[in-house]
Amino acid sequence: MKKLVDIKINGKSYLMPEGITILEACKRAGIHIPTLCYLEGITEGGHCGICVVEVKGARNLQRACITKIKEGMEIYTDTPLVRKARKTIYELTLANHKSTCPACQKEEPCEIRKIAKNIGLSEVEVELLFKEHEKDRSIINRDQTKCIECRRCVNTCEKIQGINTLIVDGKGFNSRISPPYNLPLKNTPCVFCGQCVVRCPTGALTEKDDTEKVLDALQDPNKYVVVSFAPAVRASIGELFGLPPGTLVIGKLVAALRKLGFDKVFDVNYGADLTIVEEANELIERIKFRKTLPMFTSCCPAWVKFVEEFYPEMIPNLSTCKSPQAMLGAVIKNFLPELENIPKDKIVHVTIMPCTAKKYEILRPDIMGDIDYVLTVRELAKMIKIAGIDLLSLEDEEEDIPFGEYSGAAAIFGVTGGVMEAALRTAVEWLTGETFSNLDFVPVRGMKNIRIAEIDIKDLKLKVAVAHTLKAAQEVLEKIKNKELDIQFLEVMACPGGCIGGGGQPIPTTEEILRKRAEALYTLDKNKEIRKSHENPFIKFLYEKFLGNYGSEKAHKLLHAKYSHKPNWDDIFNKSYEEICKEVLKY
Repeated sequence: MKKLVDIKINGKSYLMPEGITILEACKRAGIHIPTLCYLEGITEGGHCGICVVEVKGARNLQRACITKIKEGMEIYTDTPLVRKARKTIYELTLANHKSTCPACQKEEPCEIRKIAKNIGLSEVEVELLFKEHEKDRSIINRDQTKCIECRRCVNTCEKIQGINTLIVDGKGFNSRISPPYNLPLKNTPCVFCGQCVVRCPTGALTEKDDTEKVLDALQDPNKYVVVSFAPAVRASIGELFGLPPGTLVIGKLVAALRKLGFDKVFDVNYGADLTIVEEANELIERIKFRKTLPMFTSCCPAWVKFVEEFYPEMIPNLSTCKSPQAMLGAVIKNFLPELENIPKDKIVHVTIMPCTAKKYEILRPDIMGDIDYVLTVRELAKMIKIAGIDLLSLEDEEEDIPFGEYSGAAAIFGVTGGVMEAALRTAVEWLTGETFSNLDFVPVRGMKNIRIAEIDIKDLKLKVAVAHTLKAAQEVLEKIKNKELDIQFLEVMACPGGCIGGGGQPIPTTEEILRKRAEALYTLDKNKEIRKSHENPFIKFLYEKFLGNYGSEKAHKLLHAKYSHKPNWDDIFNKSYEEICKEVLKY
């Protein structure tokens, strides 16, 4: 237990643990201090200075986020000098930020706007100092004129994903946040996870916005527009309409999608069940015939791209199964025309995802054309609001069948460990030939970055691992390479907490919010009558009517993917600028 020290905040005495920051001490005392660059565990360098306070005896104002408390310290958080300093710092921040608030994609989560309320500004007079920059547009859009150099994105990419796609280039007024050599993001090792987007306090980083294209498709009488939404979406979209995190709004979401004009509303959970039966079949085949192990899950496109970019020698370890989104896309474009007697070229398939990397995934050669547009949770909420739909007042409706029915196993796909648990429920039964009633594989659950578990299956012991965040994944891969970890199956999700913490989710996403979203999905699973993917009657229907057996030639053609070696970026970035430009143009 830490030693307690006696301090004063605004004249009142408090006992606080020695060594915590002034910011943390004030938080514990219920006193709010505005912050901008600060993000706990990510950016704690005191870059912006908006959190300054007065400390008795100190020559200068102190930055609360980096200054540690000491015995007898007297802190003042709201003096005239503090207010004046914060106003000046805020104005300097605005001077380097191009304000386009009415048209800014960041909208309500913009922390620049929130700071103005926190420091009580009545007016701002500022001379604009920012330089115009060409926008970097790809899956993640980057607008340098809105960047305030808080370094949240830099630290996120380094500390959470371990990729370092964004760096601080230059010094002083000439510094800027950009990819190395100011390359476009699409020509870097960026995996488009979007974690930088959810942590950016301004509109400097946003996802590619496809809402207008989807609205146009919905208004086209010659198009039959279907939509499907991912497992994690149902536990998060309510937050954007004032509901507590983890509130399930499945029926209201379906009703809202129909009101927007979608002809059919399907569920990516169906695709998750489909992924599991193919993935479990593949795992069993690899174990029985001693093919490449450990097998890696492949439903997270950011993770797949990470392996292609940084561990190409491990590409054979990736399951060839497409993601639930991609599998459902293939099924809809190939079987829905027959079921509904609709020409294939008339169908437009839109997916709602908690993920920005899914926008990248649909551009992969073996998936392209099966999904036309991907919308993030934030984009869909914007569309619902533009249409004037009151989500909370809608009567619950159900998804369309056959591609709207799903098992409890599919429901937990959205949380780290969920894919592993869902796969084990099917693989265990198929390997043993026995039916199991205890379906909760608790050892693979939780928010620890790396979990390792051993599952006893008759004479076979199956050792598995689960990791979330790519930095944790890298640690696991290095142990596998160095033969320090012997497992048969590995699940990786790129985002903290899995899809519930994806780059397309509502902002903010804290640890508490992640916990509540996860609880919602586990509750949904627990309450489902069918909790195993292979028992979904409409999965059985698909195989009987169209695909044949699990892992059949037709199933492989439609539901499995190929991966390709990407450039070795470490080698490329050691070359000259001219060589780099020539090299990246190859890809």
